[in-house]
Amino acid sequence: MSAILAHDAPVPLPGRLDVRVTGGIVRGVQEDGMLAWRGIPYAAPPVGEYRFRAPRPVVPWDGIRDASAFGRIAPQPYKGQFRGAGPKVPAGEDCLTINVLRPAAPSRRRLGRPVMVFIHGGGYSVGSSQEFAGRGERFVRSGRVVYVSFNYRLGALGYLDFSRYSTPERPLESNLGLRDQVAALEWVRDNIRAFGGNPHNVTVFGESAGGNAVITLMATPSAAGLFTRAIAQSAPTNASFSTALTDGWAAEFVDELRAITEIPGGEQADPNDLLCSAEVADLTRAAVVVQSRTPDANPGTFCLAPVVDGDFLPERPLDAFRHGRAHRVPLIIGTNEREGSLFRGRVDILPRSPWRIVSVYDNAPVSSHDAMRAVYSRLPANRSAVDFGGDFVFWYPSVQIGELHSRVAPVYVYRFDLAPRLMHLLGIGATHGLELFALFEQVDAPFARAMSLLGGRAAFIGAGERMRRHWLRFAVTGRPDDTWPTYTEPERLTLIIDEEDRIESDPRGERRAVWQSFMPEF
Repeated sequence: MSAILAHDAPVPLPGRLDVRVTGGIVRGVQEDGMLAWRGIPYAAPPVGEYRFRAPRPVVPWDGIRDASAFGRIAPQPYKGQFRGAGPKVPAGEDCLTINVLRPAAPSRRRLGRPVMVFIHGGGYSVGSSQEFAGRGERFVRSGRVVYVSFNYRLGALGYLDFSRYSTPERPLESNLGLRDQVAALEWVRDNIRAFGGNPHNVTVFGESAGGNAVITLMATPSAAGLFTRAIAQSAPTNASFSTALTDGWAAEFVDELRAITEIPGGEQADPNDLLCSAEVADLTRAAVVVQSRTPDANPGTFCLAPVVDGDFLPERPLDAFRHGRAHRVPLIIGTNEREGSLFRGRVDILPRSPWRIVSVYDNAPVSSHDAMRAVYSRLPANRSAVDFGGDFVFWYPSVQIGELHSRVAPVYVYRFDLAPRLMHLLGIGATHGLELFALFEQVDAPFARAMSLLGGRAAFIGAGERMRRHWLRFAVTGRPDDTWPTYTEPERLTLIIDEEDRIESDPRGERRAVWQSFMPEF
């Protein structure tokens, strides 16, 4: 879906805050040396007959549209497996909006400033562009980039595949959240010049599910040419599944939706009618139930994820990287030192229980079992299962992607090790998502203040500054600071971000080699 035709290319209007974009004119606001436009539609509302359909062109509006406030966030559970935005935050199916933040000073670059597009995480279940990472002020205050964030469909509305219930009269399409992301990038290509950005210098980056989105976009044919660089932070890179799995999750969801909405003993609605007529709250409730079952029913998987549909996403991203078919753009990829330690209690979704670990072992060559047990038995008992789960979902798949992509494009691999003392005392360490507080300098957020009660605040701020400098230089030039070498298979040079950064060759090399035997066809 191309947002506009070439002859409708946007041009800046005389007022700095009034900009013509696809659909009409938007008016932004000036905020402390920055200009901001928020809540701009990048596609038509996916409501009514367009629920479970690919994004459609923006609906034009008359006059000047106020772009001073964020748009509605995607429907999400507040108290589900992942805690979403509070009930007072406006949410709804009409959520496909995009935000642009740029320095107030004009750019000296003839083609405009480089553009950084952030994709929020949240397990494809929760999250939005309103969160601190989506706002991007610290990047914009550098004066070097235009910053973009956006919302996309989540949960059942974006990441369950109901195409098996499609009919000629009422088609249901797959990979809707992924299609939204492509549509947002098309909007950037077609409109960002009006905001002083360079559409030919776009870096897409994200964390967790957002990192998975980055890797998936690199394997999505329709995303070709929409970005020139990519950064994947703590990405579950292998979280895209075959229709054999996703069809089962769709059927399970429909059964759960019926249990929520239908009268016992009454006539069962056709799945297509049921899905298209259900209340959003019921769709959200049913998704939470299916989500909560998946980690035990299918250990190592997550039901809300892209589907390898053979069309929009023709193959597993890992296979696209393995065969050199991923988009050959420079890539930064990395994980945190203890990814798995966060996933406990309500968010216990990793293969870390005995049953789940046994299930993972059952799919690995028997000849590799003893070596795998030996590697993790050397860790403290309270860490081995946790780190096994984190390595299985985040670390090893990211190392694999880095290795495969380094054969065709520049790759820079990192590991974020720094955590304040209190995090270590709690047995958490540098866990999943921690680096976001450093990267976006959110050290005064309640969680960040609490974790630095016993010290470590200054070191954490310093690590964030260095990390942000790498990200910005990568977005501007295509490579981070010269102190960070490219990743190649012989040396596997990796940036370790800590109180003092260092370069290590093949960190955890023995563990990596065991995983390579344990998952040879990964």
